[in-house]
Amino acid sequence: MNIQDYKGVFVFAQQEDGKLAGVSLELVGKAKELAKDLGTEVTAVVLGSEIRDMAKKLGRYGADNVVLADDPGLKVYMTEPYAHVLTQIIQEKKPEIVLYGATAIGRDLAPRVSARVHTGLTADCTGLEVDPETKNLRMTRPAFGGNIMATIICPEFRPQMATVRPGVMQRIHPAAESSAKVENYKVELPRESFNVEILDIVKKVSDKMDIQDAKILVSGGRGMGCPENFQLLEDLAAAFGGGATVSSSRACVDAGWVEKDRQVGQTGKTVRPDLYIACGISGAIQHLAGMEDSDLIIAINKDEYAPIFEAADYGVVGDVTKILPAFTEQVKRAIAEKNES
Repeated sequence: MNIQDYKGVFVFAQQEDGKLAGVSLELVGKAKELAKDLGTEVTAVVLGSEIRDMAKKLGRYGADNVVLADDPGLKVYMTEPYAHVLTQIIQEKKPEIVLYGATAIGRDLAPRVSARVHTGLTADCTGLEVDPETKNLRMTRPAFGGNIMATIICPEFRPQMATVRPGVMQRIHPAAESSAKVENYKVELPRESFNVEILDIVKKVSDKMDIQDAKILVSGGRGMGCPENFQLLEDLAAAFGGGATVSSSRACVDAGWVEKDRQVGQTGKTVRPDLYIACGISGAIQHLAGMEDSDLIIAINKDEYAPIFEAADYGVVGDVTKILPAFTEQVKRAIAEKNES
């Protein structure tokens, strides 16, 4: 393998039901930074059916080129057809870097493609940068249960591949117009790639907002004492109205108090709300990594030396079970006064 033959930063731009995944737009923005350091271009690759309209949006978010693999056989995600087409594109175009979102689809697709093109894959990355000397991609991810951060390189094989957690990278501000060059890739799907048949698709819609979409997060930790006290967090989130929901630290998920999809941190989700209220959370580095970019952080903890106060804009020292009801009443009063004025 002559690694000098590989050029460009590719992003697998995931779409479902004609809608691009948010992490794909985040990755295009990050790919733009990496491409600048390498003196190359960003190419977004979209697989699906009737996906022409997505090219303009990807171009506005930073893609220099968009490859559209448009075929009825790719309308619904299936491992083999997607892996077959993406492998063909990579083998033909020889990108230096390929990025995927660490979603259910990305985590299924990326390792299969990496095996077929005989390269490595770093999963669940939280950081990506180009080494200024070697120009290798430095891929950083949590290791040993999130207790350390490991930086991994792939110096001898190409492309360098990574999956990246949603919410870790920030989208760039979209341009008014798209200048991306669009290529309609000719798809050839062998019959043997359709080794399963999809009979039905059942989508379960949660009645709770995704914590990555929330503008306000009321987050609870071990200091809440018991799962019943999470109702205090629910009450405060409800007082704020739309755009607010409840999240938690890993300790509460491990204890079975809340669902896994509520977890903030290195082994959970990365969030950037306008307001993050940390209640009974000590502030371990693994948790801080998932919420430290919030616009405003308020911490409530009975331990005045808790690390969370170092990251907080405002801190309250005291019993969270006594402070939260008073906090909730003040929020209700303030919103009522605002609505009256």
